[in-house]
Amino acid sequence: MTVLSILDIKEFMNIFLRTDIFDTFLLSEASITTCITYLLDGHSKTDFFSPEEEIYPIISEEEYIPFGLVRTVCFDLIKGKRTPSSFKFIFRLSNENQKRTLASIGSNFSPEDISGMYLNLKYQNKQLICTTGISYHIFSMDKSLEHAWEDMVKLFFQKHHIAVEVLNL
Repeated sequence: MTVLSILDIKEFMNIFLRTDIFDTFLLSEASITTCITYLLDGHSKTDFFSPEEEIYPIISEEEYIPFGLVRTVCFDLIKGKRTPSSFKFIFRLSNENQKRTLASIGSNFSPEDISGMYLNLKYQNKQLICTTGISYHIFSMDKSLEHAWEDMVKLFFQKHHIAVEVLNL
């Protein structure tokens, strides 16, 4: 697990909520606290969509919905003159992106070994933290996949000009 501090929160929030950069990540869950707390359950409700819709193949194959489907809702909850007290977003890679990631790094793990590759964002006390993590179906002492995932997340942020600092906890 790597813990990254997002250095320019305002710029990050602009990228996060006003561009499609995070849209393909699946939203597992989220909470946004303003004057009340909004809880978002990212479980996909396949029957809400029709098979003719462009998003249907993804929705029907995944347990969670792509963030792009609710990004504007999140933006509406967060925007305003007051900064939220806190928020938390738990993202995971889609099954397809997880398979591609395993293949691209030449991992010894199979897609069946991994239950999820996660990216968590947490804003609290005027600090925005990103943590990475992997959940396994098996036990392994091999941390190579975790290190590769951490490096990929750092590269993702670098590619999108998001300044981060690694925190040593």
